[in-house]
Amino acid sequence: MKEKYKKINRRNFLKTAGVAGLTSAFISVNAKADPNTASPPRKTQQTELPQVPKRKLGKTGVEVSCFALGYPWDLTENQIVLNKAIQWGVTCWDTAAGYAGGKSEQGIGKFLTGNPHLRNSLFISTKASRAKTVDEIEQYLQTSLSRMNTDYIDLFYGIHTLSDPAQLTDELRFWAENAKKRKLIRFFGFSTHSNEVKCLNAAAKLPWIDAVMARYNFRSRQDSELQDAVQACYNAGIGLTAMKIQALEVKTQEDKQLTDHFLQRGFTAGQAKIKAVLEDKRFSSVCVGVENVALLTEDVAAVLDKTRLSQDDRNALDRYARVTCSGYCAGCADICDAALPDMPYVSDIMRCLMYYNSYGRPDMAKELFAEIPASAKDRLLGTDYSKAQRLCPQHLPIAQLMAEAVTKLC
Repeated sequence: MKEKYKKINRRNFLKTAGVAGLTSAFISVNAKADPNTASPPRKTQQTELPQVPKRKLGKTGVEVSCFALGYPWDLTENQIVLNKAIQWGVTCWDTAAGYAGGKSEQGIGKFLTGNPHLRNSLFISTKASRAKTVDEIEQYLQTSLSRMNTDYIDLFYGIHTLSDPAQLTDELRFWAENAKKRKLIRFFGFSTHSNEVKCLNAAAKLPWIDAVMARYNFRSRQDSELQDAVQACYNAGIGLTAMKIQALEVKTQEDKQLTDHFLQRGFTAGQAKIKAVLEDKRFSSVCVGVENVALLTEDVAAVLDKTRLSQDDRNALDRYARVTCSGYCAGCADICDAALPDMPYVSDIMRCLMYYNSYGRPDMAKELFAEIPASAKDRLLGTDYSKAQRLCPQHLPIAQLMAEAVTKLC
């Protein structure tokens, strides 16, 4: 092709972003300095780095960085990622009460203790992990406020991993409105991994839902019902954040082909997946788990780069989505639940396997798997999954995957 694309590989990005500022970003990965320091970078360094663009968060009127720092790890020992995120203008930080046993929130609290003047420049969201009742949601909120050393949460996801819209009760609405009146939260919403179409369509009809974090990635282009649900939320002014936008490991021949395609274009498959979601302007932000400064730099490079995906690029992602669909759980839990009324945990176990296999997070996978009742785990190998397999839109080998879960997660 004659068209010359502006590449986002390390060499070219170093030139455009400023050698001095970015060099410190790469060096910091292996730096000998104390990574626990909560001191902000020098202002001169901050101004050298380009800033991640912002987008409006639905009807809230607030602008947030279009790249959100997701951090399910222990942040108390990794303050350098937060420092560097500030330099890039990545001021939207997402966590949850259950992440790293609370150490993710505690790490943000440590940062804010050392940098209280930066609180108002950050947009912090957290989630009430595993909360079942309004009283439990209140307890999680108070715990999160204390851990993060802040008087308020910008966006509080009162339900983490919503799968049934029936949970969006009037009691929950009254609680959310009261939390806002007490100035403990600014906005309220939920996250969803399964039955997303139902959850998003329900949210679009509820004016008290300000924002939703939903699983959304390059595969979502194939799902017309999900596209309609996203549009309904967008039309209703609900701020949308995309999560689970990519898998991090290259394992199959299809993965290698996709990687090779984008490397020839000058960026990685992971960067292309970020760009694919951000090109959907209905989403205010993409939330990506970032474990170190090297990954942060790579992801920010994709966000700042102006190159749009070509039709060939989109076709490559679409082909990959079709060929690998049998290894991807779409989160349509209602189908499995109806087919397996005595085993309503298949979607949850699929999520555990996703963290284990695709995201390289065996610790989180086992932590989530531990929440499944022992009585259900005892029946995993003895359950007949044939009906669920016949109905599965992705044609997943559910029985095989449940056996894999027993081997890896028990």
